[in-house]
This record gives sequence, structure tokens and C-alpha cells, in this order.
Amino acid sequence: MQPHLILRVHADARLGLGHVARAMALHEAWRVLAAAHGGGAACTLAISGDHRARRVGSGRHPFLDQAFPFPVVDLGEELQAPLPANLLPSVVLLDQWDATPDLIQSLRPAKVAVMEDDGDAHEAADLLFQPYLEGVTWPDHPVKTIQGRKVRPFETQHGACRVLRGAGYIVVSPEAMELRPRRHPLQPLASHRLLITFGGSDGPGLARRAYEVLDTLQAQDRWRGTCTILAPSGLDLRPFPGCTIHEALPNLTRRIPEYDALWCSAGITLVEALCMGVPAAAWGQNERQHQVIADLALAAGCFDLGVGPDADLRATEEAMERWLGPEGQETRQEQSRDGMALVDGLGAARIAQELWALAMG
Repeated sequence: MQPHLILRVHADARLGLGHVARAMALHEAWRVLAAAHGGGAACTLAISGDHRARRVGSGRHPFLDQAFPFPVVDLGEELQAPLPANLLPSVVLLDQWDATPDLIQSLRPAKVAVMEDDGDAHEAADLLFQPYLEGVTWPDHPVKTIQGRKVRPFETQHGACRVLRGAGYIVVSPEAMELRPRRHPLQPLASHRLLITFGGSDGPGLARRAYEVLDTLQAQDRWRGTCTILAPSGLDLRPFPGCTIHEALPNLTRRIPEYDALWCSAGITLVEALCMGVPAAAWGQNERQHQVIADLALAAGCFDLGVGPDADLRATEEAMERWLGPEGQETRQEQSRDGMALVDGLGAARIAQELWALAMG
């Protein structure tokens, strides 16, 4: 009997739609894997949250005016909402930041995997994917044999839960993989065109703060490039010369390579930029997001600007002036190269394979 995968996600002003985007990429990887095993394996999205979740739960695509690409169940507003009794999953992937032991136990007898956890709730699950919070760089060797099974350094055990760590499990969309350069450019990277986006909600108002930084740099002739600012709630500010402000850009993933650099927060846009070799500066929307950014920055994947809502704007001005200017060219070149090395675009396929093995085990 072919396995049934449930992707359990939540969407609200705090989490945005990044978890939904990740679920769509995982569904595509699961579909390819199922086809290789003769077809018949099902995948369903189970979503809770605010009005964003209602749109997806009604069967509409979160970003485009078209139908959602696979079956979806609307669970209502509650973060810990249970699955309907008529769903019979073989394996469930919890991807909503706040898993609890009780929620995990309620999903039994299905196998349960968790995406990212900085507590100990995952110890009640079977599998944890930890792309960021225990470090993004882990070697493949040396291999140890434990109880007759080969174990690589990126794998460990937390209680009864198997943990897979590192950037090999970072998920990007198939579009990002398609747009990934076949070879890395050797010339120094210019920074004339800058894209600024802090997610589909931007609850902390980072777009306004970024506007203030770049307006000052332009006014003082410290940076002469152009920038596109995505402000989902709008900005009641007059754009300075070279600045355009939009509430959103359709097909954002495909637009990223049009820019020389990106200023964003942690999330799918950041890792897709890394995958496509576009250098990125990042503000965390909160301390938890900053943990993710800090791990990527330690591996030279991006430029860590700290926690955005608490950042000193004068210090941010100085940091962005150096990073965007001629003295930052070598740094941006290294970040482009190392970002592509960290995020190779195969994370969704690796996760799908692990979930398949868990379901069939």
C-alpha cells in the first residue's frame, strides 16, 4: 500500500506563508518520488491560521490566481487543531514552529516528523529535520556504524527521535533550482539594483526602517543604486530618487535574479536567493529568526544585520554602505559562492526520501 503524507502547517501574521511555500516544494518532491515507485502515493496539506490559511484552505494558491496544486484540508484558526478523523496518514510532517508533545501524540499511530524545533517536543516524534538551529555545515565523513547502521556526522539522536542537521535539508522551490546558475560568475558583483522584502506580512514594519536607511544613504551620496521595496501594507512615504515601492511582486522567485543584491528576513526568499547566487543581507524579525540568519552567516552564506526591530539605524547605515559599496564587492562575491554551496536545491528531495523511508519502515 502506497504511503499518505500529511503536511501540517500554520499561516498567520507571525509565520507568513513561507511554510506553505515549503509544503508546495515538498509536495512536488513527493510526487516525483511516488512516480518512481509506481505512483499512487498521496499528499495532503492540512492548514490552520488566519485569513491566509482560509484562502489556501479553500483551495486557492497563496500567491497566484489559480487553484492550489494538491488536496488541502482547512483546520480553522487554532495552532494546535487536530487532524480530522477521516484522514488516515502514514506519516505527518509538522511544520509550524510550535509543535507540542501532546500534538505529536495525537497524530499516532502515524509516523511523525518535525521541521525545526528549538525545544524538546520533537523527542516525542520519530524524526526531526534541523536545517539551521544546530548549525548548517556538517561533513559527510567519518561514518560510524551504530547498531548495524551507518551514521554520518550530520545525524544524531535526541531521545527516541532521529535528527538530521544542516543545510542539506533546506527546502527551496523548483523554480529556484531551475534558475540556479550552472557556473558561478567570477567577476566582482555590482550592487546597483537592490530588492528589499521582509515577507508577506512584515509585522515588525522592517520595510519602513529599511526605507529610512537607504533614503539617508542616497541623500548623503553614500550609495547611488536603485532599490525596489516590497511593503505588503503600503508605505505612506514619497519614494526617493531610484526607489520604487510595491505591495508585492508576482512570481517573486523568478524576479530575484533580476537584482544584484537582496535585503530580507529569514525565510524562503532568503534561501532561494542563496540557491541562485544572489548575495543577501538579512534582518531577523525576532530572536528566533535571527538564530537562523546567524547560522547561515557563520557559514559565510549571508550578511547578518541583527534583529531588525531593535537595530540601531545609524549602525545599519554604516554596515549597508560598506556592504553595498566597492569595499563590499569581495564579501558579496564570497557570499554568493558560499550561499550556493550551502543551499544546493536538493533539500526537498532529501526530505521526501526520508519521509518515504519513515512511512514504509
